[in-house]
Amino acid sequence: MPRETLDEGIKALQDDLLKMADLVDEAIGLAVKSLTERDEGLARQVIAADEGINKAQREIDERCLVLIATQQPLASDLRVILAISGIATELERMADHAKGIAQLTKRLAPQPHLKPLIDIPRMAEKGRSLLREQLEAFLARDAERARALAKQDDEMDALYDQIYRELLIFMMDDPRTITRATHLIWVTHDLERIGDRTTNIGERVVFMVTGEVEELNPPPQMESRYG
Repeated sequence: MPRETLDEGIKALQDDLLKMADLVDEAIGLAVKSLTERDEGLARQVIAADEGINKAQREIDERCLVLIATQQPLASDLRVILAISGIATELERMADHAKGIAQLTKRLAPQPHLKPLIDIPRMAEKGRSLLREQLEAFLARDAERARALAKQDDEMDALYDQIYRELLIFMMDDPRTITRATHLIWVTHDLERIGDRTTNIGERVVFMVTGEVEELNPPPQMESRYG
């Protein structure tokens, strides 16, 4: 098939990937908004929207396979197509985390907040920012930017640790808060995983550009028990 057909196919896939990313970005924002405002209706909206995101991911994946099978792309184009497929998978899983937060909102909404929710929205906004910026790195084919952005996931990890410790104190001080605090810990875990998935997107950008598999922002090595 002619080169312009391949280029057009890749461009169409990228455009649909960005549309899917907008849906996921919105889902994360609405899920956390439903939590902070204790809005069960908004939570149900996020849950209902998840199937549309799942469908978008399946369609992108199928079209990637068709493009590979029918156009036999060269190595550089193949890496772009594989990156699109992989990023779509990461986006679908981010949407699952947003859905998980919305489901937890339905449990938490009938009860008052343990404390003003400040750091959880901060985590969400950081995750959304990293998602948007990693997609910009993808479009720019900028491996260095993807690497630099991956390091910023440490900020989300630090917020997760801080919130976790605070919620543990609530549980120890008053056992009646255990259920609500546990659900909020699950929320922060979902947000922490969203941050991890932005790093996964960065890894796919690096592979697309360089052809090398590279683990970005790996966890610190544990010291040997034997010294």
